[in-house]
Amino acid sequence: VQLQASGGGLVQAGGSLRLSCAASGGTFSFNSYYMGWFRQAPGKEREFVAAISRSSSTTYADSVKGRFTISRDNRKNTVALQMNSLKYEDTAVYYCAAATRVGSPQRSYEYDYWGQGTQVTVSS
Repeated sequence: VQLQASGGGLVQAGGSLRLSCAASGGTFSFNSYYMGWFRQAPGKEREFVAAISRSSSTTYADSVKGRFTISRDNRKNTVALQMNSLKYEDTAVYYCAAATRVGSPQRSYEYDYWGQGTQVTVSS
């Protein structure tokens, strides 16, 4: 499956952005995939942000809980990440990912497919 992330940009602290990830191709239908968002800041390792299961149950990193919301639209083959109350430390390249099977959604190696990333920059 091919993943295309979009929606990144420059925003002031306290502002909002909505990221979207469009999926295409693949052997299985979109609603068969477990979807996740990860991010990587300069000089840091890639870290988990949020994930959503096939049944739309969600998991969030503690650092974004209450501020970010992940959702999916299986008719449009998209997954979104609504980011509110953005902080400077949210600055990173954000990646969407898809997995056919997930034991622990926080682990990046569980995911089979990755998008190219979209830059989010939060100015303080």
